[in-house]
Amino acid sequence: MLRSFAKRRQLSPLRDRTDDIAAGAILCFATVRNEMDRLPYFVQHHRALGIDHFLIVDNDSDDGTAKWLADQPDVSTWTTPHGYKASRFGVDWLTVLLARYGHGHWCLTLDADELFVYAHHDRRNLRALTDWLDVTGRPTMGAMMLDMYPRGALGSGASDPEKDPIAGIPYFDAGNYVMIRQPKLQNLWVQGGPRARAFFRADPRRAPTLSKVPLVRWNRRYAYVSSTHSLLPRYLNHVYGRHGGEAPTGILLHTKFLPTILSKSVEEMSRRQHFENSNLYDEYYDALASGPVLWTEASTRYHGWQQLEGLGLLSRGGWD
Repeated sequence: MLRSFAKRRQLSPLRDRTDDIAAGAILCFATVRNEMDRLPYFVQHHRALGIDHFLIVDNDSDDGTAKWLADQPDVSTWTTPHGYKASRFGVDWLTVLLARYGHGHWCLTLDADELFVYAHHDRRNLRALTDWLDVTGRPTMGAMMLDMYPRGALGSGASDPEKDPIAGIPYFDAGNYVMIRQPKLQNLWVQGGPRARAFFRADPRRAPTLSKVPLVRWNRRYAYVSSTHSLLPRYLNHVYGRHGGEAPTGILLHTKFLPTILSKSVEEMSRRQHFENSNLYDEYYDALASGPVLWTEASTRYHGWQQLEGLGLLSRGGWD
């Protein structure tokens, strides 16, 4: 928290509408950079779920992202040119905003390439879900990131920023996941999916972590440790059944593999802002930039949350 608050002057308000945040509003926080290929639908999707206000840090975009955000009536936007990696991948900046504006609110903290879904999300909004979490004494809800990909080569086809990106990247891996509980922070550590099998087969421990804790009734004393993979205090990471039964969990449909993935991979290879030890991931970005095919005969086409529940990737946990 001290490290985060030391960076608060790195943020400059572009459009501050936080006076519009009502008591009990459900908030969404994100750090973004050059996300106009997915941001319109990202905001549309989470508005429909029941987000009342978005608080977004724009990290030096040059594709119109900042202007688009500033024009949205339910979005407050800050800008910064400072390094993404040096800010703990945007977490330092969001910690400042969460402490100032999120205290006492249910807060959904996401990346722009994540679409949050949960059991009954098509019929019951976030207000109903968070009311139930309050009644059952759950201050957090976990979610697994599910990498979505096309049938053809990465980089092929086109996408419409206003439309559901899952239509163009409808496939996922249904069963190649491993999970352990980290003793230090007591959070779950899930790895697997297409990135693990395609890019990290030789060293699966380096594969991206897929488990997150994105939905939290926030307190200014809380802090994310590593992206939204874990929090302090540690008990907030108990998003799994500890005494029998299951806890409710969601899914983050991960839209990383839109057609723009090739150009973004080339850019990130030069910027080196997305991994702590960036040199170790040169082969990963080289492989992405080559436009590989992730689809296999074992790939599964997405049909909704009921399917994910049947596969054991999502749990109602009593939320009926």
